[in-house]
Amino acid sequence: MNTHVLGFPRIGAKRELKRALETYWKGRCTEAELQQTAADLRKRHWQLQKEAGLSFVSTGDFSFYDQILDMSVALGIIPARFDLPEIFDLEAYFKLARGDAQKNIPAMEMTKWFNTNYHFIVPEISSTTKPCLLSSKIIDETKEAVEFGFTPKPVLVGPITYLSLSKGIDGYDVWEKLDEVIDVYMQLIAELSKTCEWIQLDEPILCADLSSQARDKFVEIYKKLNTAAGSSKILLATYFESLDDNLDLAVNSGCGGLHIDLVRGREQLDYVVEQLPETMILSAGVVDGRNIWKTDFTKVIAFLKPLCDKLGDSRLWVGSSCSLIHCPVDLSNENDLAPEIKNWLAFAVQKCSEISQLAAEVTAVSESDVLRANKDAILSRQQSELVNDIHVQESVKNIVPEMLNRSSSYVKRKEHQSWLQLPEFPTTTIGSFPQTKDIRKNRRAKLKGEISEDEYNEFLKEEIQHVVRFQEELGLDVLVHGEPERNDMVEYFGQQLKGFCFTSNGWVQSYGSRCVKPPVIFGDVSRPEPMTVDWMSYAQLLTKKPLKGMLTGPVTILCWSFVRDDLTREEVCKQLALAIRDEVLDLEKAGINIIQIDEAALSEGMPIKHRDRDSYLKWAVEAFRLSTSVVGDSTQIHTHMCYSEFNAIIRSIAEMDADVISIESSRSRMELLDSFRDFEYPNEIGPGVWDIHSPRVPTVDEMVDLLKKACSYIPKERLWVNPDCGLKTRDWEETIASLKNMVEAAKILRSV
Repeated sequence: MNTHVLGFPRIGAKRELKRALETYWKGRCTEAELQQTAADLRKRHWQLQKEAGLSFVSTGDFSFYDQILDMSVALGIIPARFDLPEIFDLEAYFKLARGDAQKNIPAMEMTKWFNTNYHFIVPEISSTTKPCLLSSKIIDETKEAVEFGFTPKPVLVGPITYLSLSKGIDGYDVWEKLDEVIDVYMQLIAELSKTCEWIQLDEPILCADLSSQARDKFVEIYKKLNTAAGSSKILLATYFESLDDNLDLAVNSGCGGLHIDLVRGREQLDYVVEQLPETMILSAGVVDGRNIWKTDFTKVIAFLKPLCDKLGDSRLWVGSSCSLIHCPVDLSNENDLAPEIKNWLAFAVQKCSEISQLAAEVTAVSESDVLRANKDAILSRQQSELVNDIHVQESVKNIVPEMLNRSSSYVKRKEHQSWLQLPEFPTTTIGSFPQTKDIRKNRRAKLKGEISEDEYNEFLKEEIQHVVRFQEELGLDVLVHGEPERNDMVEYFGQQLKGFCFTSNGWVQSYGSRCVKPPVIFGDVSRPEPMTVDWMSYAQLLTKKPLKGMLTGPVTILCWSFVRDDLTREEVCKQLALAIRDEVLDLEKAGINIIQIDEAALSEGMPIKHRDRDSYLKWAVEAFRLSTSVVGDSTQIHTHMCYSEFNAIIRSIAEMDADVISIESSRSRMELLDSFRDFEYPNEIGPGVWDIHSPRVPTVDEMVDLLKKACSYIPKERLWVNPDCGLKTRDWEETIASLKNMVEAAKILRSV
């Protein structure tokens, strides 16, 4: 029985790739040194997969920034605004993702990969795009694996998913380039077929809502791709949901194998098996690639054994549900977790072993020690007193509809908020300011006991004073305290809530070199005491200008944590909302009358099928309202959202009833505001005018142009001026220059 994963994390167990990238970007290491780090990581990750007993190692899953961007480069699909060198090098590659500061060329747009917290660089296609085989990276890395003695299974983003996620420039229909794109895919596949038996093409779009163009062309396209593969076979990989209405396309694709997600789409198994051609193997994705709990072997074996009996072990593969890029690398590096909780977990390395173990257990004659140990771990978690809190469970039961509504409408609240005395186009930031080396150094010193709690707090107060003074001198209208005390917008709150635990090295890539270390929600959640009130109160004493209290919303904490899987996500979110509600009320009592509750992940949490979204949005919006509706009319509630499909959720955003919403919109040149033109958004909005994911400093004129464009969507009396997102990852030089330009742009708009 073959075993495999759909992809492996590339950042390294201790973020080696992140450090190498950032050192290279700062000019402190050579390209050769960066390439050596990459080669070492690839070899190490292949070795881990082989040692776990997997039949194949994944190639093509390694990237210096993003796998979709790698596919764009391989296909020669590069935006015309970038000047291509004769030989496309690494420097040119990074300019696509990060922008070209010297030539003032903005980076390519970035958005979320389906409903995950991984961001991808959106392909841009225009009428002048000429696809061609520009990069042999995946071919070279596959040959590299063979040379080291591994059996590779190359992983490519499939053409239907690639085009479905691409952006047509100036209204261009990306499907017009289908034939040219397929020609390049065929060249890639033909080359790969020379070195490997199987080639994995990822088509998660088959589990979402497929366009008519994609449906009409799918089978025809895959017949061409299978022909190009020659004697090699294509594994058509689907994940994140069930195939449902697109199953017919998958089974008629002519591919040698079909992978299905049996973690998030378990209900599809019987129907898929009924339709599966005898010429096709079935890869069962039974180990969760998106969470960190041990697989319940007993549950999985209960359906894998009959499946093996039906198909035979030669037609059944065992694998991860999706790529393991969404998981931390290695649990063995966690020395500070409570042993009881650690025994419930599995990271990427352990999941590779689980896959091999499950394959062995399916054909085993008797119960093994491995199976008995797994049963003990699952039972331990179910029965643990750490998990259940009767008081939290009762509080959730006592939620009533009246708790979900502000006492007055936005129009009346606006009158009560006139005390703010804000000008037209009020300026603010999203919350965080640069996390400098000094901040990180002092945080580490405090954790190591090298400085006392009091010394650390004095340092933080000085940082807050600096940030507040800077904002006052700059002329911002609504200030923030800069969040120097926060390591992460979710982890910071999780550390102060019951029901959470934390890893030391549980890093997961979000985009580029940006990694996050999601908290683990293992039990019922509650707030023992105030989390932010002291810092907010201190910062407000430093200024007469209004200062925002900064909180992370319940949906975002849910989406950016590893969530327990023994309760529904809705139930966990209600617990989180009640905890944030307590904090909001305490902030208001302390005199903080502007409170921002960030829901950056609202759209990320949506099911990838439209038919399932209404029920999700209902409870997600209710969770936000439960968090915020406790305040009086004179308190202004803000929220912030990252890249989102606003057209799909605009009514739900309005139903959140925040007084002010800020959104990321600069990379799309305000195109995200189209939905606000079609739907008259009733409250205030701050469309970002500075792309903080790029080191480039936008000009005043550029920001003015964006704001003028925004005025065509939203009345100017309801427009705010702010960056796209928090400034944590930027340095002070960029921050000062960009915020000065932003304030100047607002002044120009006020004078028009």
